[in-house]
Order: sequence, then C-alpha cells, then structure tokens
Amino acid sequence: MATLPTKAGAVTLTDFAKSIDPNGSTASVIELLNQSNEILADMTFMEGNLPTGHQTTIRTGLPTPTWRKLYQGVQPTKSLRAQVVDTCGFLEARNEIDVKVAGLNGNTAQFRMSEAMSEIEGMNQALGETLIYGDTSVNPERFTGLTPRYNTLSASVPTSQNVIDAGGSGSDNTSVWLVVFGENTVTGIYPKGSVAGLQHQDLGEIDAFDANNNRFRAFADLWKWDVGLTVRDWRYAVRIANIDISDLVGQTGTQAPTAGTALIKTMIRAMARIPMMGMGRPVFYANRTVKEFLSIAAMDKSNAALAVQPSINQFGAVAPGSVNNGVTTFLGIPVRTVDRILSTEARVV
Repeated sequence: MATLPTKAGAVTLTDFAKSIDPNGSTASVIELLNQSNEILADMTFMEGNLPTGHQTTIRTGLPTPTWRKLYQGVQPTKSLRAQVVDTCGFLEARNEIDVKVAGLNGNTAQFRMSEAMSEIEGMNQALGETLIYGDTSVNPERFTGLTPRYNTLSASVPTSQNVIDAGGSGSDNTSVWLVVFGENTVTGIYPKGSVAGLQHQDLGEIDAFDANNNRFRAFADLWKWDVGLTVRDWRYAVRIANIDISDLVGQTGTQAPTAGTALIKTMIRAMARIPMMGMGRPVFYANRTVKEFLSIAAMDKSNAALAVQPSINQFGAVAPGSVNNGVTTFLGIPVRTVDRILSTEARVV
C-alpha cells in the first residue's frame, strides 16, 4: 500500500499519485480526474481520525481576562469548545465487459481503458456534485458538501457572514465559491486506516449474468472512492449566492457589463471575508457560464487585476505555439471551472 507524505493536510490527489508503487496504475487515473474536475487539482486531503470520517474540536469562545486591582484576586476562566463530526461517503462502481467484445479491436487492454474512462467520469461527476450540494439529511449515504453549510442569509446562523447576496431572484441563479483549502481550514478527508483517492481493482475474467440470468465470460473491474469533506474553520469558505444568470447572458459587447462588474465587486467582498489567505490554497470556483463572462471581463479590463495567464498542467509547461485556454485569475487567485455548480439554484434568503 502506498503511503502519503507526512504533512497530511497539504496533500492533493496529484501528490498521492506520485507516491504510488511503479507497478500500480492509480497515478494515471488521478491525472484523468484532474482533467475532468478542476477542483480536484486544488483540494487537499487528510486521513480522518474516525473509521467513518473526522471529528474536529472547534473553539467557540475565548476566556475573558480581568483587569486586576491591587489586593484583589482574579477569577479563573476557560475557553469554550464544540465538536463537529464530518462523515465520509463510499462511492463505488462496477464494470463488466464481454470478453468477445473486448477482443474485437485486437487490443483488449485499450478497450478496457476506454470503458474505464466512462466509469471514472461518472464517479468524478458524482463526487463533484456532492462536494457542492451533498446533504446527508436528504441522502444519508453521501457526505455533506458546501451548500448546506452556507445556505442562509439569516444573521442567527454564523456561516451567513460568509454568504454574499449578489441580488438575483427567481430560479435561474448560480453561485461562485471562494475556498481556502488547507489542513486547518477546508479539506477533503478519507476514513481512518483507509487509502486516499480513487481505488481500482481488476477482478479479472469472471462469470457474468445477462438479463435472463444466463452466464457469459466477462472482464470485471471495481472502482471505489471513500471520501468526505470537513470544514474545520467556516471562515475559510465564502459563497457568492444569487448570481442571476439571465443578467450575465443578457450582456452584449456594446453594453456596459454591469452584471459582470457587479460580480467582480462581490468577489472582492468575498476575499475580504477570509481572515488569512496564507492559511491554505485559495481558489474561486464557478460554472462554465460564469467563467465565460469573467474571462470576457478580463479581456475588457485595462488593468491587471483580472487577467488570463498561460496554463501549466501536470504534463509540464505549455510548448510554444501550442493551443491552450489559459487560466483566469482574479487578483492572483485562480478561477476554476466546476460544471456541477448549477445555473438553476433557488434564491438564498
């Protein structure tokens, strides 16, 4: 079994892939996931302290000191603490390919890899959706994502301080997230004693069954991913909610980009909510529609606050003359695409 580097909270899935035994195939799988879901390139992972997740102790109150007078005692004080438990979900998929079909092109391994790509993408999309919208009160077999934790503007809920209202109404809204990934801020988790990342088991050639329960020989694969999310310090994630998609799409090149400008201002407000950017890896996440209009705004700006920079990926530097889409950044913070962020969110109130 591969081992993680000692500083668990700073480990991404790409880091984990580099520690795989040379005879394993997990490293290539991790790279494929990063290409499909950009949040996985940034998200840190740490081993939980529970077989089913992680328990975090949070300081909820500081002791109050006393201005002491001469010949007067001081009352002992203490801080207040609370414990929060975040659970993991166990995502699995199976694949069975008729051995005759697998051998038709003369390259069984290549055909099985092609099928594996679809299984990986399916698991990737399921994980991406749960990272954003997972709610154990609705789907107890999953884990709690970001949205249920930042889903109200009510001042009675502490996390509402990190929910910014962009003013949209109706049901065609979306959100932009600013997350600072780190060991003591927001991080992915995997159960105590288990292994990080997507695990693949080649079950070899087996007896499979058709719809009539008749047997046929098939190549079988099992994919497993035990994963969860813990928000150890809620101040290090900010949701810009109620972004009206119709306002963004309604902009044309001849109009002043009022909706885009307003979004840029809310992104500045989101950054101001973060106590210390140096506590981890800050990244903005938006769906493809919002990312499109942010990139257009970057081209229209005369300053360098919002900019497009050349992309560097896991395959090395982009070669001169090659085609790349670049990376949109806002005040130096990457803006990544997460397609699972909906454009049909209800208004957050």
